[in-house]
Amino acid sequence: MDEERLVKLETLAAEQEKTIEELSAQLAEQWALIERVQKKLDLLTERFLALEERTAPEVPVTRPPHW
Repeated sequence: MDEERLVKLETLAAEQEKTIEELSAQLAEQWALIERVQKKLDLLTERFLALEERTAPEVPVTRPPHW
């Protein structure tokens, strides 16, 4: 009876260890993907701002009529 219980506990521990390793690998993979997406987003943001600056019309600085 105790031996059966011990075997079940060892089996459960081994299965949990495998699950933790799989989840850790998935987490690392997703973290790498998030970093790549963040870099792309940063580059696109920079490009967008640069394009916006080039295409924005020059607004002359003038005094309002009531001055």
